[in-house]
Amino acid sequence: MNEVVGRDDLLLLTLDTLRHDVAVDLAAAGRLPNLAAHLPGGVWEKRHAPGSFTYASHQAMFAGFLPTPASQGPHPRLFAARFAGSETTEDRTFVFDTPDIVSALAAHDYRTVCIGGVGFFNKQGALGDVLPGLFQESHWEPEFSVASPTSFEAQVTRAEQVVAELPARQRLFLFLNASALHQPNWFHLEGATREAGDSRRTHAAALEYVDRHVGRLFAAMSARRRCFAIVCSDHGTAYGDAGYTGHRLGHESVWTVPYSHFFLEPSA
Repeated sequence: MNEVVGRDDLLLLTLDTLRHDVAVDLAAAGRLPNLAAHLPGGVWEKRHAPGSFTYASHQAMFAGFLPTPASQGPHPRLFAARFAGSETTEDRTFVFDTPDIVSALAAHDYRTVCIGGVGFFNKQGALGDVLPGLFQESHWEPEFSVASPTSFEAQVTRAEQVVAELPARQRLFLFLNASALHQPNWFHLEGATREAGDSRRTHAAALEYVDRHVGRLFAAMSARRRCFAIVCSDHGTAYGDAGYTGHRLGHESVWTVPYSHFFLEPSA
């Protein structure tokens, strides 16, 4: 990462609330053609989330604690705040002296931009200002929220605008929190109703919806130079698993998440 930072643009795309099992099943079935084309080997990596809900997980990720590989560690990290005794920092780790990766990248002449999705990014109150407030520039509109059936395509359009307005030499760290997977998601499945509510099937349909538009985001982020992309879930969610519904709870469906990172090569 010490070679990547300062050379490439960076993208962190969190697919908020995406379950690992749903992501794996859809990729294996060929239902995520645009995402799977970039996943190493066409498969998601199984990892454990650093938090069981959006706020906690993103605070950890911005501090350098991305989802942890679901196997015995220690696992070296891509980014890490400098502190004595860290067992997950190595020579290839980008080590920073600020409290978070956002301000660290700003200090390395990156333009830091947040495109919010779920309520913790809506800037409509003190709590909704905390995470967007880490960035030099942040965007949120009702069209980006969990209530919008077209949230992701609206977010991607804003990302395209951000990239288009940047000077060619300006490096970019873009963070996008995709809200489409989060409840409510019933409207992404044809024939589903509000009364029937959300399910793993509507959750899967929401991921397919994201896949249909993610190619535009990847194209925008690689339009000027190579981009290093991290695509992952911040936590999963339960749909009746062991009697649980939702997240911010300690169940496998919440703690296990899909993860991947890869390079997006510059557009021809």
